[in-house]
Amino acid sequence: MLTAKTNSGNIFNLGNNYEKENLLILRNMEEFFCPVCGEAVSLKLGNQRIYHFAHRSGAICREIFENETLYHMKGKLQLYHWLIQQRISAELEYYDPIIHQRPDIMFHYDGIKYALEYQCSPITEELFTKRSKTYFQQNYIPLWIIGSKHIKAKRSNVFSLSNFEYFFLRKTKDGQLILPSYCPKEKQFQILSSIYPYSIKNAIASSCQRSVHNTGIEEILEPKLFHQFNLSKWTYETESFSINWSLHPNPIQTRFLREIYNHNLNLYLLPPEIGLPVTHSLLIQTPAIVWQTYIYIDNLQNKSPNALIDMKEVERNYNKRIKRNEITIRKIPQLADENSFIAVREYFIQLERLGMVRKRSETMYQLQHQVFVPQSNREKEERRNEFQQKISSS
Repeated sequence: MLTAKTNSGNIFNLGNNYEKENLLILRNMEEFFCPVCGEAVSLKLGNQRIYHFAHRSGAICREIFENETLYHMKGKLQLYHWLIQQRISAELEYYDPIIHQRPDIMFHYDGIKYALEYQCSPITEELFTKRSKTYFQQNYIPLWIIGSKHIKAKRSNVFSLSNFEYFFLRKTKDGQLILPSYCPKEKQFQILSSIYPYSIKNAIASSCQRSVHNTGIEEILEPKLFHQFNLSKWTYETESFSINWSLHPNPIQTRFLREIYNHNLNLYLLPPEIGLPVTHSLLIQTPAIVWQTYIYIDNLQNKSPNALIDMKEVERNYNKRIKRNEITIRKIPQLADENSFIAVREYFIQLERLGMVRKRSETMYQLQHQVFVPQSNREKEERRNEFQQKISSS
């Protein structure tokens, strides 16, 4: 840890760039104590690590702080200096005795109190949620930033994201869904936005890198990001996933493949209207091509043109699939108030843009024409070309 109490009760902050010679003198003159447990700590001034305080053997909260990595300490120290350089009132490792929590950095900005948590090691959803709720109860706004080492780029604009990484996804005031991270080695922020998962672990996303030296607090709290979605890339990644996914299916995947076979569908010959990218699809862990196939089977396949589609019935069918574990909802603590069915509503908006359905009321759509299901690779290619022309002009 980087802060400790002195005999006089003052907080001594190693983030203030003290010279080693001065710290050596101070170490011989002063005793230091943990602000949390009150036990004595030692001032470490080695050449390999950042100067820091360490609990002695057997201390009550030693495990909490001694597990800090150099990566984590460097990151929170750099983020602290980043705030100070913007003349933002900030305290490193501030301990709040009321809630018994110690954010990496507490700071005030624009009349709001923030608790910045720079998280570099996995924690459970329960702990993430508990910390966030406790901060809110004490009038903090939690600002979670993940260590960039967790954000794995597989290829251009394709990232591997675990359930843990999705914990850090949050919504900005203008409705953007962003995932902020920071790398102390590169000294830069990385913000993922426009995240469209095509499998449980992989997603197409826009990535913005910004040097810590040229980035202001507003660009992290409320970044203005612009992107152009690449439908061809989405189609390619979705089709590649479908092929790999079906080679060695698990029991749940086998059940899906069996069901679509019973409905005269082939995973390799699905119409292009199934597997569309929608903004809130990331709320659903089940791949888009799977849950949208279920939407098609349950609500569209057996209907004739001009038939009405009741969205309340669509939602009931959707919830049945969830109850049977055929559709899995992704747990995203910072979006806990979002209902995953919003992704289904966005899917119907896409179908309306394509002229397949027409909105009659807030809860009712009318089918304009049935979806043409390809019966061969040639028909699939023709349908795909027609579809891409239609969606580019819609």
